Amino acid sequence: MRSVGVEEELLLVDADSGEARALSGAVLAAADRACAPADGEGRTGGDGAQGHTFEAELQKEQVEFATKPVTEMGELHEEIVRWRGEAARHAATAGGLVVAVGTSPLAVRPSLSTGPRYEWVARQFGMTAQEQLTCGCHVHVSVESDEEGVAVLDRIRPWLPVLTAMSANSPFWQGEDSLYASYRSRVWNRLPSAGPVDVFGSADRYHEEVAAMVGTGVLHDTGMIYFDARLSASYPTVEIRVADVALHASTPVLLAALARGLVETAARAWRAGDPPARISTSLLRLASWQAGRSGLDGPLLHPETMREAPAEAAVEALYQHVREALVDLGDDDLVRAGIAELLERGNGARVQRSVLRAEGSLAAVVRQCARITTGDGG
Repeated sequence: MRSVGVEEELLLVDADSGEARALSGAVLAAADRACAPADGEGRTGGDGAQGHTFEAELQKEQVEFATKPVTEMGELHEEIVRWRGEAARHAATAGGLVVAVGTSPLAVRPSLSTGPRYEWVARQFGMTAQEQLTCGCHVHVSVESDEEGVAVLDRIRPWLPVLTAMSANSPFWQGEDSLYASYRSRVWNRLPSAGPVDVFGSADRYHEEVAAMVGTGVLHDTGMIYFDARLSASYPTVEIRVADVALHASTPVLLAALARGLVETAARAWRAGDPPARISTSLLRLASWQAGRSGLDGPLLHPETMREAPAEAAVEALYQHVREALVDLGDDDLVRAGIAELLERGNGARVQRSVLRAEGSLAAVVRQCARITTGDGG
């Protein structure tokens, strides 16, 4: 059974105004205090678990957590709910809220985190780095080797834009409707190493390409290889990086189940000698753009034909592609129910726009999204 883990980036906002605030230091300090040893026997979390998982991110207006690797989706859901709740509790000590949105609905001037690496990023990427306040969701799925991992990367390429569309949760940018469902994906893809990539064919070729990219000097290190999906530098996993952080805690579980299904399906195809689809990177860039533009409320490029199709048809094609693996992994019922719920309710972008129409203010959107983030709202 392949393990899965999820990393979520959360926006930190003022509890009264809804505006993004540079609270990451306060959140991390509160998390450290909650883990301070009370009896000299080591650090424990607020619920007795060892330590905490929060980390700073590029901007001080966000914080990241990572779940532990699990094999059961129910356990993954519990992890996500737990750490969202802990983040909210720590933010409250500084008058803040945590919000699972891909971009700040209200206008913001982000504050870059301090440290040599972040300072290098600021010098190298200029305004692109200064504006880069985006919150994503990364799914890790275990693989047996780099060779299997690269075979997976080569075979999941056309399916990743569907995950972007399903997770799309960033319609607003600097206080305006961007007309995109996932504007985060467009901002993120300003970075020079981000986006879809060519078929590699082997682990050696993958590592050669990464080394060549870092060797140009444009990137600081391998941690700046921002492919849509990559081999993790820290874990024996494939890391799928195309999703916005999702509003409802159930959505990253659905994405993780589909991601594991994709990895398992691709690994089986590789072992059977089936070649990857030879879809060009140029077409995949168009599919990625269309997914960010439409989300679930407009056409997508069908993963098999690269022609416009209703979003529901693209989602159904993804489900059918991985269904055999889902059944074998015990995730089929969860995924079918999750897809039905998501298509009926809509992704975060649809929910945010609906709240704006009903309430008339982006501050109200932020407050409602904060409630949904921790399970206290719709």
